[in-house]
Amino acid sequence: MTETTRPAAAISVEGLWQVFGPNAATALRDARGAGTSSDIAKALADKEFIPAVREANFEVQSGELFVIMGLSGSGKSTLIRCISRLVEPTAGAVRIDGEDILQASEKRLIELRRHKLGMVFQHFGLFPHMTVADNVAFPLKMQGAGKTNRRKRALEVIELVGLSGREDAYPRELSGGQRQRVGIARSLAVNPDIWFLDEPFSALDPLIRRQLQDEFLHIQATLKKSIVFITHDITEALKLADRIAIMKDGEIVQIGTPEEIVLRPVNDYVAEFSKDVAKGKHACVESVMTRDVPDNMPDDPGLRPGMTLDTALAKCMSLYEPVPVRDESGMVIGAVQPSDLAAALQVEET
Repeated sequence: MTETTRPAAAISVEGLWQVFGPNAATALRDARGAGTSSDIAKALADKEFIPAVREANFEVQSGELFVIMGLSGSGKSTLIRCISRLVEPTAGAVRIDGEDILQASEKRLIELRRHKLGMVFQHFGLFPHMTVADNVAFPLKMQGAGKTNRRKRALEVIELVGLSGREDAYPRELSGGQRQRVGIARSLAVNPDIWFLDEPFSALDPLIRRQLQDEFLHIQATLKKSIVFITHDITEALKLADRIAIMKDGEIVQIGTPEEIVLRPVNDYVAEFSKDVAKGKHACVESVMTRDVPDNMPDDPGLRPGMTLDTALAKCMSLYEPVPVRDESGMVIGAVQPSDLAAALQVEET
């Protein structure tokens, strides 16, 4: 029987360091004998170097939405800039579909950015003198695509992000949320395999932000991109992520599914992020069920392993009869289904 070969990860980051300061690479080499990454970072800091990213190791699988989060100054934005090589890392390797892009020539890097990598940032930098369609089509123009094909593709992605009918508007005529959608559409115009997003919704009002998150999930369900998404918002991370990496002081301290981050934090720092998170919205039945099956099972409410605890609770409580509600004098004034009590605590799942 032959062993099947595991496909290469879409993104593989190995031993990545970003140290700011003169002759940082030499300083890092000299400090490597100090011990752990924390010891190395301290040795560098003692010499007034800034270790912004420390020994980062992770993989992003094809089609996975991988969220990196942490407090301001934790190194998350520096990390995504190293992965996309907008900043040159001090040491380590970044492989895109097996190719180490840190060894890529400038010509090869331009080719990757034009055809394979898409990027969206908080400040999306639309051209004010161009229409929505022209802004979206601009990367295709840089590729040398003809005007007819550029327009056709631009209209396709404009529809995908929910801006049909606004293709001939100018950025000044759009709301903040609409401008962000144009930025997303522009990055999708070249149909990249891999997508980097650095806090793309953080400057938006909460309602618009939630709407764009929903749109983003719809786009991802349709296109199945490999995504690295930066945020400082645990609610956003839990809503969007397949897996989450938590950073502190330049170091990744935990990588896990949303359920693992919420239910099994590795330390107090990670636990602090999720302390106000309603566990029932993210934990699944599988995390609390036992494999011991009783001989006489009660009525079946239809539970499944991946069902959230909130949903499972509502289904279980549907087996119970309505109970009375009394006023202060003890008179029955109504009734309530126990399942309705549970369902009222739920947030609709996306």
